[in-house]
Amino acid sequence: MMGTLTKVDAARIEVPEDADEVNRIYYERGWTDGLPIVPPTEERVARMLEAARREADEVLGIFPPAGNEATVGHIAINAVMAGCLPEHIPVLITIVEAMLEERFGLSWIQATTHPVAPLVIVNGPIRKRLSFNSGSGLFGPGNRTNAVIGRATRLILLNIGGAKPGVTDLSTQGQLSKYSFCIAENEEMSPWEPLHVERGFPRSSSTVTVCGVENPHNINDHTADDAENLLTTIAGTVATQGNNNIIYKMGEPLVVIGPEHARIIASGGLSKRQVKEYLHDHARVPKRLFSRKHQEEQFSMFPDDGAIPVAQRVEDFMIIVAGGVGKHSAYCPSFALGTRSVTKEIPESP
Repeated sequence: MMGTLTKVDAARIEVPEDADEVNRIYYERGWTDGLPIVPPTEERVARMLEAARREADEVLGIFPPAGNEATVGHIAINAVMAGCLPEHIPVLITIVEAMLEERFGLSWIQATTHPVAPLVIVNGPIRKRLSFNSGSGLFGPGNRTNAVIGRATRLILLNIGGAKPGVTDLSTQGQLSKYSFCIAENEEMSPWEPLHVERGFPRSSSTVTVCGVENPHNINDHTADDAENLLTTIAGTVATQGNNNIIYKMGEPLVVIGPEHARIIASGGLSKRQVKEYLHDHARVPKRLFSRKHQEEQFSMFPDDGAIPVAQRVEDFMIIVAGGVGKHSAYCPSFALGTRSVTKEIPESP
């Protein structure tokens, strides 16, 4: 028999040694994301807590919608289940602290019919130290750090937050990023300041940014060889009728620019701020293209021959550089309602 820990009350339960039986029990009790887990034995959780250098009963906040306390011990248990290594837990604790900030609006994100998931963006030296993927295929499989930290974040949202699909998580269709959604910015390939520096942190700091967004939508342009032509394609892709940013006229649309595209844009002498200004001015949808009800209700303040902006303000656009070889970028519409992105510094290990 083997001692494992549950997720919410951290009570000790005895389960068989057989891994298949452990996973059957956890799945039947609704403690997994549907994929097999690493059993959170007392020994494994103890190693995780030792790396955290914080007390297991320290409460970081209350997780909606269930209203459970998020303790360091709870986070350690879910980290083990996701396959995290002990060195990953300081990042995961910082992610939880960021998601629990009021302006992130986690209660909205957890229960909406929208397919939103918290995306984790990592910046700073920790990207290299923990081997985050910021290059080719960073949104996809193959990198342990991205995968397990993203998955642990989702298990925390499920097990501590209680966001059960079809019960409290009412997302109409969901999205694959509800399994794991964690990337790093490719700072080495960016012609501009990285996200955390833009937000006031030293380049030498390591940070996580959490933002509630949809799955990435590809932006393909292999022909543009200057900034204006390429930004025309990006703005046209961003300007779509059905995303929350334009429907509710708020939020922070995220544009993930591939390194080759970033190089073309920067060769025209444009700063990141100027790219945001271009998108604010050109990522707009003519009012006539919306349904009559939208024209009469959401957009009645705009003239009939006007165009609706994707973002209210220039600074609402989030831009990072990430990815590998290829003339592709990506657009992630944000949830918009009641949520703003949060960036927090990851404490250095003593």
